[in-house]
Amino acid sequence: MLRLWHVEGDQLWLLAGADPGWVPAVPSTTGLLETPGGDHWFAEVPGLEDFWLELASPPDGSRAQAVGERAGQVVGALLTAERELGQMTEELVGRYEEIDLLYAISEILGQTVRLEVATETILREVSTVVGARRASIMVYDEPGDTLRVVASRGAVPGSAAPVPVTHPTSVAARAFRERGVVSSDEEAQSSSPGDPRQDRGYQGTSYLSIPICYAAPGMGTRCVGVINLTDRIGGDSFTAGDRKLLAAVANQIGAAIENSRLVIRDLRQQRLHHELELAHDLQLRLLPDPSVLLPEAEVAARCRPAESVGGDFYTFTRLGRGRVGVMLGDVSSHGFSAALVMALVISAAGIHSSAGSAPDETLTAMLESLSEDLTSTEMYLTVFYGVFNSRSRRLIYANAGHQYAFRIPAVGPPQRLKTTAPPLGLAAGKSIKRSRTAWQSTDLLCLWTDGLVDAKNAAGEPFGEDRLLAELSARRTLPVAEIVDAVFSKADAFAPTPRDDRSLLVLRI
Repeated sequence: MLRLWHVEGDQLWLLAGADPGWVPAVPSTTGLLETPGGDHWFAEVPGLEDFWLELASPPDGSRAQAVGERAGQVVGALLTAERELGQMTEELVGRYEEIDLLYAISEILGQTVRLEVATETILREVSTVVGARRASIMVYDEPGDTLRVVASRGAVPGSAAPVPVTHPTSVAARAFRERGVVSSDEEAQSSSPGDPRQDRGYQGTSYLSIPICYAAPGMGTRCVGVINLTDRIGGDSFTAGDRKLLAAVANQIGAAIENSRLVIRDLRQQRLHHELELAHDLQLRLLPDPSVLLPEAEVAARCRPAESVGGDFYTFTRLGRGRVGVMLGDVSSHGFSAALVMALVISAAGIHSSAGSAPDETLTAMLESLSEDLTSTEMYLTVFYGVFNSRSRRLIYANAGHQYAFRIPAVGPPQRLKTTAPPLGLAAGKSIKRSRTAWQSTDLLCLWTDGLVDAKNAAGEPFGEDRLLAELSARRTLPVAEIVDAVFSKADAFAPTPRDDRSLLVLRI
């Protein structure tokens, strides 16, 4: 009869075989041992410590030794195989958890989710596999040079302040700076009086911080954050397997973070593009429809900002008794800042021109209204404002530094309408004067901004004033809308990518 015993503490425990109703003393060596049931042969199982095989009612000594050795080898092999099978099963379970974690992160990588959603999901999966009660993911905030918590478990949301990457005692900051794993094992844990972890409610003293790195195609590896874990379930110390697993998935976590950032940036760009389109449409709506001057005058105008919005503008006003007012101007610079000033200018122009004052008085009133804004923005504007009287056939105008104002008669060369004042906001204290000239029904008033003549082709040659005047003069008998269309077609073909706002206005009384 065979029995298998295991030493636990200072006594034997029966593992296999019939229970004899008594427990023998712990053998000290292989051989016969006196038991309540008589002398029985005891042999230590080969290769396994604290396992003893009992041979009850043994034959003579030599045969008992031989039988015991053979039985011990068989039992030892079986127990070893069982132990190895258990280890393999445990390892397979661990590998399954790791594979499942990698699969979960891969799913996140394939989704377009917000950074907070991605990191929360990743942190939940990682902390579950490793068995950490508390965990956090921190991402690098470049403008502030800090690590910011974007996901956490086991802590009050929003309770952690950003950590400077130069922080001298922060474990996360150190892992980020050194791009290496920072951990503390169970035997070496001790909290110093200055340890900031003491008053934060940790249940254990062991921690693990892993840098999260990302390598973009064609670029070097850079650190984008840190994952931190503490309060491990089932033991305070994180294992080498935990560190190995997290180091392996850190790059994937980095890819998930970068993917989320790219999604956010793309959404922001889409939103910005949409807002720019709205701003562009809104600005164009500020410009009046040419039909407002009919039947006193026929006018066509086009304004094309170099960006979504710009600083060029024009406006028309019916003043009664056969009079119409026409204004075109150019705010220095372009883009949003110029567009904001342009909106103020159009508002001021609508208020002051509707009063029916002379052109010089209107521009003077506009300057007084806009002087504070022009000073604060360090901008100025060139502007031409003319009032036509269809009954008396004359034009009275004031020209504040806008050199692109011409009268093109039915026959003969174009005539420049000279400036009568410096640009508004450029020369304080200078008075604005007016000028007048006779006007025929066949004459054209042509106004444009510098972006039209300064636009350059691939060879660096500007479209130029002479070329523009030639195009206008060649079409002086056409309807004004056809003139504007034809000139812009020529300008677009000559310089497809202008860098400044372009506007053109053509009027016939």
